[in-house]
Amino acid sequence: MVERCVNVGWAEGLHARPASIFVRAAMAAGVPVTIAKADGGPVNAASMLAVLSLGAQGGEEIVLASEADGADAALDRLAKLVAEGLEELPETV
Repeated sequence: MVERCVNVGWAEGLHARPASIFVRAAMAAGVPVTIAKADGGPVNAASMLAVLSLGAQGGEEIVLASEADGADAALDRLAKLVAEGLEELPETV
């Protein structure tokens, strides 16, 4: 299991537009990824409803995880996206 702990960089948290950006990146990652709040259970990172249900706020720590081959690179890209609160998908996703 590969994990990345990261603080949410979007001031509004993983809500609406930021969640949409994150979910699209998770779907494009090419490996199954889960996301969880530090004190909660993991949910599918490629599911908009699941990500919204986390209620992750800006600055809150989340955990990204995957057991798949190639997970290191995918989680690094997703962690950077979340930490920096990017407003659109970078071309490298």
